[in-house]
Amino acid sequence: MYPSLSPKRTWSFGRALHVTTGAVALSVALLVSAPVAAFESELFSLKNRWEHTVTQMPANQRQATLETLAAEAKALAEADPSQADVLVWQGIILASYARERGGLGALGTAGDARDVLERAIELDPDGANGSAYVTLGALYDRAPGRPLGFGNSTTAERMFQRALAIRPNGIDVNFYYAAFLNEEGNTQAAREHAQRAVAGTPRQGREASDEALRGEAQALLDSL
Repeated sequence: MYPSLSPKRTWSFGRALHVTTGAVALSVALLVSAPVAAFESELFSLKNRWEHTVTQMPANQRQATLETLAAEAKALAEADPSQADVLVWQGIILASYARERGGLGALGTAGDARDVLERAIELDPDGANGSAYVTLGALYDRAPGRPLGFGNSTTAERMFQRALAIRPNGIDVNFYYAAFLNEEGNTQAAREHAQRAVAGTPRQGREASDEALRGEAQALLDSL
């Protein structure tokens, strides 16, 4: 974490200073690691509560819970704006909150989700293993177009393609892309990606939401 003394400098100061330096370095490392561990713990909790909310919570409770999670994600992101993973999760939570709100009142929240995810991609071009691109694709697909909103089929397609390039067998990206293709009238391609979603492997830590999407992909496939 910190550069150690060179062998020449260590020997010139003697063994006592070498031992003291090691103790100081250890103390500093512990002080640094403590807030990092707390930060990661908060993010882990946020992910788990989002997973529980979207897969197990009754529909009439989801909106209020997602609003609370969005506020927590915002505070966490503001504590360290350089953390791309936190921004990705803030965007995912905001997108889920916008979906639950529905209607024109959700456009502001959807726009906030888009902005946060685009900032995350500036920091991490992979967008947390493609998750940022999947969510952006869904946002651009579902939002109304101008002048009311920012919806754009061309941009949605581009986002889905980027996600597929990163994670071609992902359940989420293949399901959302299949739904998009079906809406665009491309039934053959929609069927192909729905099949890939059904055959995909759930991500670690996202098993519940990915299994829910697998079920939606199967329902879509059955309807095609």
